[in-house]
Amino acid sequence: MPARTNPLAEALSVSVPKIFDQVQNTTANHQKNIVALYKIHIDASAFTESVHSGKAIKLTGERNFEDAFIDMVSRVLVIKKGASQAERVVKFVGTYTKYLNEKAAETKKEDDNDGDDDDTTASRFVARLLKFLVNGFVAKDKIVRYRCVRILAEMVTHLGEIDEDVYMMLRAALIERVHDKETNVRVQAVVALSKLCGSEDASDVNEDEPAAIDVLLDTLARDPAAEVRRAALLNIPLAPHTLSVMLARTRDTDTVMRKLVYSQVLETNCLSADHASMGAAHPRGLSIAQRELIIRNGLGDREPAVRAAAGSLLGTWVDVARGTTKAEDNQEIQKDVIALLKFLDLHESTIVEDALLSIFATRVDIFEHLEFKDDYWRELTPERAFLARIFVEHCIATKDDAKLDASLPVVTHLAFQIQNAYNAYLDDTEKSASREHEVSEEQLAQEEDARLDQEFIIGELLRLAVSLDYADEIGRRKMFQLVRDMISQEVLPESLVSRCLDILRTLSPNERDLIRVVVEVVHELRDRDAADEEAEAEKERAEVATSFGETPSVGPSGTQGGPQKPSRETKPLSPEEQVRADALDLRCLSLCIGMLERVNGTFEENSTLEGILGELIIPSVKRKELALREKGLVCLGLCCLIARRMALNSFQLFLSQIQAAPEVLKIRVLQIVFDILMVHEGDFLGRSNAGGERIVEFLLHILSVEDSDKVQALMCMGLAKLVLSGIVTDERVLKSLVVAYLSPDTADNQELRQCLSYFFPVFCYSSSVNQRQMMQITMPLFEQLARATRELEDDQEMVSPAQIIGMFVDWTDPQKAFDVQGQKIDNGIHIDLAADLTKALFKDDMEKEDKKVLCQVLGRLHLPDTADDDKIRTVKLLIYNLGTRRPLRDTVAKNALAKFDASLSKKYADKLADFSEEEYRQLAALKDLFEFLDDIIPVDEGEEIELPKTRARKRRSRSMTTDTTTSGAEEGSPPTSAASSSKPRSKGKGKQSKRRRVSGSDDDSDDHFLDNDPTPAPTRTLPKRAASSKKPAVPQIISVDSEEDEDNSTETTPVPSFRRADPNRQQTRGKATEQHSAGNTTFDSIMDSEDEEEEDEVDDILAEE
Repeated sequence: MPARTNPLAEALSVSVPKIFDQVQNTTANHQKNIVALYKIHIDASAFTESVHSGKAIKLTGERNFEDAFIDMVSRVLVIKKGASQAERVVKFVGTYTKYLNEKAAETKKEDDNDGDDDDTTASRFVARLLKFLVNGFVAKDKIVRYRCVRILAEMVTHLGEIDEDVYMMLRAALIERVHDKETNVRVQAVVALSKLCGSEDASDVNEDEPAAIDVLLDTLARDPAAEVRRAALLNIPLAPHTLSVMLARTRDTDTVMRKLVYSQVLETNCLSADHASMGAAHPRGLSIAQRELIIRNGLGDREPAVRAAAGSLLGTWVDVARGTTKAEDNQEIQKDVIALLKFLDLHESTIVEDALLSIFATRVDIFEHLEFKDDYWRELTPERAFLARIFVEHCIATKDDAKLDASLPVVTHLAFQIQNAYNAYLDDTEKSASREHEVSEEQLAQEEDARLDQEFIIGELLRLAVSLDYADEIGRRKMFQLVRDMISQEVLPESLVSRCLDILRTLSPNERDLIRVVVEVVHELRDRDAADEEAEAEKERAEVATSFGETPSVGPSGTQGGPQKPSRETKPLSPEEQVRADALDLRCLSLCIGMLERVNGTFEENSTLEGILGELIIPSVKRKELALREKGLVCLGLCCLIARRMALNSFQLFLSQIQAAPEVLKIRVLQIVFDILMVHEGDFLGRSNAGGERIVEFLLHILSVEDSDKVQALMCMGLAKLVLSGIVTDERVLKSLVVAYLSPDTADNQELRQCLSYFFPVFCYSSSVNQRQMMQITMPLFEQLARATRELEDDQEMVSPAQIIGMFVDWTDPQKAFDVQGQKIDNGIHIDLAADLTKALFKDDMEKEDKKVLCQVLGRLHLPDTADDDKIRTVKLLIYNLGTRRPLRDTVAKNALAKFDASLSKKYADKLADFSEEEYRQLAALKDLFEFLDDIIPVDEGEEIELPKTRARKRRSRSMTTDTTTSGAEEGSPPTSAASSSKPRSKGKGKQSKRRRVSGSDDDSDDHFLDNDPTPAPTRTLPKRAASSKKPAVPQIISVDSEEDEDNSTETTPVPSFRRADPNRQQTRGKATEQHSAGNTTFDSIMDSEDEEEEDEVDDILAEE
């Protein structure tokens, strides 16, 4: 009996494949075949069968068409990505779904009476196709998963109305595919889910389920593949709640990703699609913090393409700043730029200047249309003043003299502008002070903002005045007198002092005149204060005298050199007077700091500074108030930079301030110390100077015991500068920097890590000498750091030993060394490193994993074409004897070593052709090597080396750096190494937080570690003494040419004293040395002494000036 046939199925099996065969070849016939396929689909849907005695209808035709269609789609699922035929079929499926739903919507619109029936031919077809594709989401074949998700991503925007169950099924399947292990699958899942999340209702999502948009944002922020993050960025709808995550991608590791944020997300969404209204990324809709983040990350990017995209975005912001239309007129363009500046914070931000300069560079049309005529200067606002100043500086930088001459105002005119603005500022300040208690807090805030705006305008005008042409003598005199009068007033804001000094430096013919003017102003300020106090005192004495019927007497007038002190001594200042005097001293110190920062001559060439040094700076250093002492020390430090003799005498004072000072003062003092060491390098850290080693030890001690992240970062930055410049060559400093870079205690100190991550490549690649120095410390540091990785606590992280040794190999690679003129590149560094690595493999106490790491890294070493014969023989002998005396047990390590041995033998086959250990023993150059090898006891084939069973205890100390800082120190030197972290603090300091020490010690006991610590420096307790028995303090002296003191001394202070050898002080030195040796006395920092002794010590240090 013949089988039953289905004529419709047979017809569809011919017509449907014929259409798919055509659409896979070209997209030009897609529209025609869509219409044809739709006609076949409608005709097939007309075939139905009655079942259950006519009570129901079976949609036979639709079923047959869906089977034929799905059969054609299934043939595409196994095609790999990249086949153009498969991509055309996928696109055809999506287009047909769209066409089918559009026709269904038209039919539904015509049949209004049956509007509630959602079960249509299109909906049934889409639902079955979706279920088929979702089943392929969990296929084992990654190609099938990719094609199913790819087809769904093409269809998802044209699905029309689907059932709730189908939607939830589709949503759950896509969220699962977002976490697929294949990148291509995740990309398509992100595309599909981002199109689906627009219709998601938050009320439909269960509490324990994440929203689709949250899944996409998490993928955007954390997916490891750049392609997936890129797909999420381009497809996630831009909205206020998604904008912050998108802006975070401006710091993405992928360059294309960062560029797309600016070009495709921010710039294209400034306006709506029809350019009729503001878009989601319009600058007016962003916060100030978001605008500054966009500008800072974009213009500060290392890639030119990203910076160009950010510049293009800023140009677009100018066009849309005031609306949706681009201005063409000069005045309108200028208003657009000013409107953009109003969106930014000119007072606090430092990136607005970069943004404006970028606009001038990328949008030349904007720069050319800017004009600054006379009416521009009449009503100045912060934005207008800022724009004028940046425009002038850009013209000077680009040497555009024509635009500069047309824009710069006349000197006299600008001087009057500054004077009027400053007078208005003073009037507003006086009015606000007079009615401070009469207005509300809101009005006070508004007045304060207005004063800040006025202050900003004055500052911009002063910065603009520096760029003026002072050929006009009248204008020059007017500006000079104006600026001098401004700095002589106490009410001048602190931020404007440096601006005024810049103008004075420009107007002064030389530095001596600048110093003279500033010193005169300082004396005027202090004399004015003294005169006021003297007048008040005379008035009080007159009142007292007249009360008894006596004639009031007039006291002597004040001298011109400084304030009269008898009135202060006879009558102490009231709290209000003391506050005013301190504020005046702070202002004078600010003027001195600004002046000294602009002086390049020596102190001896400017004798005017001597008076202000003794009257203002030294008394400020003695003060207990932190602000005064800080500025006093800064002034003294600046003086030391231009005065070598003062630096030699005052260096001990700065070192003594470091230990007990608060963090803010400690940072400033350390900056001074490093500046002095950089400027006067030969006097402190020269090769013939024995005190330089103690200074280095002291700095390493501070680095080891310091808890503050900022101080640690500053210490590493200063030491790195000294090492990079060649001033310090002590390998202990380099070791400490490496350990500080890799220590788990500095994992959160990003400033320190960023500084050292830049320093090490620059240091090593700049010179082969530096690479060899790094090579020499490689193995000791590797063993120490590898041991530290096994002693980490649960909450600590550190790079692996493989990464550590990989860093050293990269830093010492001679192929990366710069070709310095007059210096030959040392290509044999890695040969020597190979010898060191192989020698380490002989150690019995080295961990198995560490040996495997060392063997694996041997293959990364650079073997030069020409190398020293003895070095090659050394490596070969070490490898040979390692196999006979200390054979490796690990298979991976053994194979890696054999591979390196084979490459070495092949590379230098001619030099190792007649390899004979007996002949090599006759070579004098290899004598030390054979002594090392003869000390190695061979191990039998079946013998196992039993290591001592030691329990690794996790020790903690306050030290961050290595214990190697004590190595190489001379006997009698201060115990200020990085290992001396157990030094007890003085009473009252409080318990110090413990810090993990990355140590090279093998001790198993904390107590043993403490017993081996250097003896801590004793603390001197001074007895209470009467004022009449005060004796001058004996300064501590370190003799740079005598070793007897070091041999005899048993205890020393952590603060290294430094004195310049002076023949006139030999007697004092002998007495001090004798007293120190006899009494075993330690002189502490001046910060720990009594008030009187502190002043005496400061006087003693600075009196030699």
